[in-house]
Amino acid sequence: MPSIVVDQLRIDFPLYHGQSRSLKRHVGDRLSSLRPGSPAAHLVQDGRERTIVSVLQDISFSLAPGERLGLIGRNGAGKTTLLRSLAGIYEPVHGRVRLEGSIGTLLDSSLGMNVELTGRENIRLFALHGGLSKQQTAQLDQDVEAFADLGSYMDMPVKAYSSGMTVRLAFGLATAMTPQILLMDEWFLAGDGAFMNKARERLEAMVQHADILVISTHQPDIMRKWCTRVIWLENGKIRMDGPPDEVLEVYLTA
Repeated sequence: MPSIVVDQLRIDFPLYHGQSRSLKRHVGDRLSSLRPGSPAAHLVQDGRERTIVSVLQDISFSLAPGERLGLIGRNGAGKTTLLRSLAGIYEPVHGRVRLEGSIGTLLDSSLGMNVELTGRENIRLFALHGGLSKQQTAQLDQDVEAFADLGSYMDMPVKAYSSGMTVRLAFGLATAMTPQILLMDEWFLAGDGAFMNKARERLEAMVQHADILVISTHQPDIMRKWCTRVIWLENGKIRMDGPPDEVLEVYLTA
């Protein structure tokens, strides 16, 4: 049965120039200015006086089939980092992340594509990675080609694409198969009006058929329509967790 369990997750990133005197002085001033009980600073020093950025702290929640979780918060609150942690891109410094079931991601407009390969070659690479048969690969190729509508560019290197063309190809690939767990960042909502009108029906079908959804977006309407639960992240911590209407009402007036 698909599930997500996040237990006391913490993610830190080192600052490779963190030993410079000016930065160490800035961090020291920043830390000394914090009041007891105030939100944790993003810049902290560990036991060996190394400068690190503490992005997520003590994040815990679980999701079962049928749940659709929305992540909200200001830029830099940790939403994308949490999604990338769920996808296995970032390894926890502390705590654990456990996902059961097939996983699909809409986190990056490039979708890990090789820009030196053509659009069609990237489709076949995607199919090979997914263990698809020749027949399934041919169906995938036809489906993505029809959706992306790139014409002769399908047989040109991706590095020759515009950013919009890359998004269309990545979107077509990412939504061609429905996973049990779907992780989505808000990049998928970017695009020209004609593309989004075409993409919305395909995307909503994928969302409806996924067992579990985790999505980060600044659009309250999307949260209310697609989500059964919302987590508000602030300074890398969970500030509020509950039904969309309750959390959004507090968040939007804060």
